[in-house]
Amino acid sequence: QIRLVESGGGLVQAGSSLRLTCTGPGRAFKTRSMAWFRRVPGEEREFAAGINWYDGRATYADSVKGRFTISRDYAEDTVTMNLEMNNLRPEDTADYFCAASPAHDPPLYRNEYDYWGQGTQVTVSS
Repeated sequence: QIRLVESGGGLVQAGSSLRLTCTGPGRAFKTRSMAWFRRVPGEEREFAAGINWYDGRATYADSVKGRFTISRDYAEDTVTMNLEMNNLRPEDTADYFCAASPAHDPPLYRNEYDYWGQGTQVTVSS
């Protein structure tokens, strides 16, 4: 079964940093754009950051721009996507999901992604 697996969530104080990691088999994901979405309870998943697989060009939601950095790597038939989150705010509290899309550039809409991880929780206290 092809899966994306997230790790790295946790509970931190405002102003702190966290790194989220998403891994998956290279044969399935090395030619796909990938992204991080986040979901606050009771709301829909929203796009946070995405990356074009071919040239590494990144796209960010305005709410995280300048604080979050997305990156990707491919080695030993594994794709790894990281999200470095700095200067975290309480409003960043959410479940974070990685996703993969067949699109060349990472779409902003969740229904254009066909692979999802199970999610990892990030809680930022004030």
